[in-house]
Amino acid sequence: MTLSVSDFLLDLMFVVYVIAGVGLVIYGFSCYYSIYLFLKNSRKTRLGDRKAILQFYREHSMDDLPVVTTQLPVFNEANCVERLLDAVCAIDYPKNKHEIQVLDDSTDECYEVAKKKVEELAAKGYDIKLIHRTNRAEFKAGALKEAMAIAKGDFLAIFDADFVPEKDFLLKTIPYLVMDENVGLVQGRWGHLNRTESGLTLAQSIGIDGHFVIEQSARSWGKLFMNFNGTAGVWRKQAIYGGGGWEGDTLTEDMDLSYRSQLSGWRMKFVFDVIVPAELPNDINAFKAQQFRWAKGSIQTAIKILPRVFKAKLPLRIKIGSLLHMTHYSIHPCMLFTALCAWPLLAFFEPVAHLPTWAYSVGFTFIFLAAIAPSVLYFVAQRCSGYTGWKIRLLSLPILMALGVGIAVSNSRAVFSAVTGRKGSFVRTPKSGGSKKKAKSHYAQKFPWMALMELIVGVYCIFGLLEYIGAQKFIIGPFLALYSIGFLSVSVLSFMHYINNLSEMHQSRKAARLAAKEEAQSAA
Repeated sequence: MTLSVSDFLLDLMFVVYVIAGVGLVIYGFSCYYSIYLFLKNSRKTRLGDRKAILQFYREHSMDDLPVVTTQLPVFNEANCVERLLDAVCAIDYPKNKHEIQVLDDSTDECYEVAKKKVEELAAKGYDIKLIHRTNRAEFKAGALKEAMAIAKGDFLAIFDADFVPEKDFLLKTIPYLVMDENVGLVQGRWGHLNRTESGLTLAQSIGIDGHFVIEQSARSWGKLFMNFNGTAGVWRKQAIYGGGGWEGDTLTEDMDLSYRSQLSGWRMKFVFDVIVPAELPNDINAFKAQQFRWAKGSIQTAIKILPRVFKAKLPLRIKIGSLLHMTHYSIHPCMLFTALCAWPLLAFFEPVAHLPTWAYSVGFTFIFLAAIAPSVLYFVAQRCSGYTGWKIRLLSLPILMALGVGIAVSNSRAVFSAVTGRKGSFVRTPKSGGSKKKAKSHYAQKFPWMALMELIVGVYCIFGLLEYIGAQKFIIGPFLALYSIGFLSVSVLSFMHYINNLSEMHQSRKAARLAAKEEAQSAA
């Protein structure tokens, strides 16, 4: 019997749909394993860490502390750089043992702002230097690599521009590196400066808490491979060299180096009780750009590092954990494929259209348990985070769910870009530094073309939802409803924030022209 082109396409679509569905189930159930590792080890590990710090300072004085170099990679962060420098210089650590390197690759006014601030702080006696590059070779990785060659300290603390470390950060992290020579990295937990600024920042904070409170804890305490998060951590210089040094061939140089360092025998430690507040992007297009970079970089790192992981003499659980960790952003293509395939399979694919109810029920059970797994993880993370008001924050969980689905188009593009070998460039995430006006006026975004695709996919999912309701296949309906809401919400919000950004820019430029005109008239 001759197979028609349409039949072949439907068969292919069914295979893709099944593979994507299985992928979502696997990644979903991995959340339960992370929760298990967290709950199993939390009390013992956190109590042990607190006792270790107390014991360290019973046996050591401030004079015994090692020299530390704090590195601050900056690129066009005029809104944040002064706040960052003030916070780092306020860190409680002996001045003669704390070197600060400002690694400024900026191409705008940020360089002049940083230069003036560095001169001001140096005059106050801080050991602070500005290292300015004009070529941006290997982006952040290149800046860190060049600065490390001249760093005084054997331990390197790193903070991105939008972070505001607490005064006791070094006092709470350096002891772990001194007490255990096998520890190559101490990673702190991200906090949030503007959690309640909007529904978008609140949803992001819950997602980030899920990663740090549960996932990073589970990997570190469960003796799996974990990653440096690019900031709010302290490296042992020897561990960086042991892993082969900073390399800029991926967009997630932090994850890349983390895995290479662990493969060479170094251990990574996550400290739950060291929290470093940071600013969350309050613009959906900036958030999508950030997620695109993380998604593409993670897959690039997986392609580069996973063969080494599989060849290494490691327990199978570490290899599987590494696979799921580095390829985690594959959930977004899985979401997109299931959303796109659902409607035509029900409408035209006979085996699906005539599946018995029990088959849908079995499939629904697995899919449902996998689908709610991230929400369960976020619930446990908020409950155990130590923050007050966690019950109220959980009311924004639907926003996070819609957001996670809605960025699937953009992140799928990132994954495919990595798989096809497109290197790409580092795109900064605009931050306000506490001033919304400055963030919008200085750093405009391009027209959100991807939002058009999200709008199309969202409308498409609505037709799929109506098809399933008409066929009385109500089990799949809720998922298509979530897809529709997610894609449409992110699309509409992308256009709204873009238009608002244009308006802010126009007002800012108009005000600048008026000010210049008044100044010229005054001078005349």
